[in-house]
Amino acid sequence: MSYLIVDAANLFFRARHVIRSGDPEERVAMSYHIILASVLRQWRERQGKHVVFCFEGRSWRKDVYKPYKANRAEGRAKQTPKEAEEEKLFWESFDKFYEYISTKTNVTVLKNSVCEADDFIARWIQLHKDDNHIIVSSDTDFEQLIAPNVQLFNGISGVLTTHEGYFDEKGRPVKDKKTKEVKPAPEPEWLLFEKCMRGDTSDNVFSAYPGVRTVGTKNKVGLREAFADRHNKGFMWNNLLLQRWTDHEGVEHLVRDDYERNKAIIDLTAQPDHIKAELDTTIAEAVQKERNPSVGPHFMKFCGKYNLQKSSDNAQQHTEWLAATYN
Repeated sequence: MSYLIVDAANLFFRARHVIRSGDPEERVAMSYHIILASVLRQWRERQGKHVVFCFEGRSWRKDVYKPYKANRAEGRAKQTPKEAEEEKLFWESFDKFYEYISTKTNVTVLKNSVCEADDFIARWIQLHKDDNHIIVSSDTDFEQLIAPNVQLFNGISGVLTTHEGYFDEKGRPVKDKKTKEVKPAPEPEWLLFEKCMRGDTSDNVFSAYPGVRTVGTKNKVGLREAFADRHNKGFMWNNLLLQRWTDHEGVEHLVRDDYERNKAIIDLTAQPDHIKAELDTTIAEAVQKERNPSVGPHFMKFCGKYNLQKSSDNAQQHTEWLAATYN
C-alpha cells in the first residue's frame, strides 16, 4: 500500500510565494493547481493507493515553549494593508479548499485543534509502518522521517528525496549549489540531531548551543564528534552536552537542557502521550468517513469555479485519486 500524505498549508502558501505574476485571485487558482498537480504526479509515479491531507490546528508546542512561531505573528503585524488583504484572501481560499477536499472527495482529511499537520504526517507513518509513504511538502523538517519506505516530494521545486539521495523531476541526482557535487543521501538521524542543536529560526526555536562547530577542533568537541558518540554517551557526547553558555540577558544555559527542550519540539516522533492519543483518535475517526459517490462531478464544479483549466483537462486522472477510499 502506498499513501500520499499532503502537507496542505505548506504547499498552498509556498506556491503563493513562488507565483509572482497575476492578481491575487489568479495566484489562488495557481496554488490550487500546484497542489492538485503535485499529488497527481506522485500518484502516477509512485502507484498511490490512497491520499491523506493534513491540516493545521493550534500547536501544543506553544504551551511547551512560548516563543514557538511567535515570529509569525510579528511578521503579520508588519504587513502593509495590501499585504494583509491578500493574506486574508488566501486564508479564505484555503478554507474553501479544506471544505471541498473534506466533504466532496474520498481522501482522508486530518485536522485537530491542538495538533499540527507535521504531527499527523509523522503519526500516520508510525501507524502504517508496513506501508510506503510519499510526503508531499516543501518542508525539509520531514527529512528526519526519510526511510526505505518514506520519501519526500517537494511540490514546489519538484525534488524527490529518498534514502538513496535527492532527485530532480527527470530522476537525475541533484547537485549541491555550493560544491557543484551530487548531494549525498540524507542522514535522518544526523539531520534531527543537528536541528535540535542549532534550533530552527523559521519556527523561532533558539539554538541549544549558539556558535557550535559542526566539526570540532583540537580543544573543542563539535557536533559530528558528539553525534558519533551518541550511543555510547561517552566523553565526546558529555563534553558537548554539559557545556554552559550565557545569553544576552545574562541567563546561564546548560546545553543538555536546551537540547532536550528542542528535541521535544522538533522530533516528530516525540509527541507527548496525550497528543498521540488526540492524533490516534482523529485518524481513527477520519478513516471511517462515508464514501462519496459523486467525486467526479464535484471536481469539475470546483475546477469551473476557480477556472482550473489544466486540472479540468486531467479530470479523469484526478478523479482516480480523489475517489480512492481508505482500505
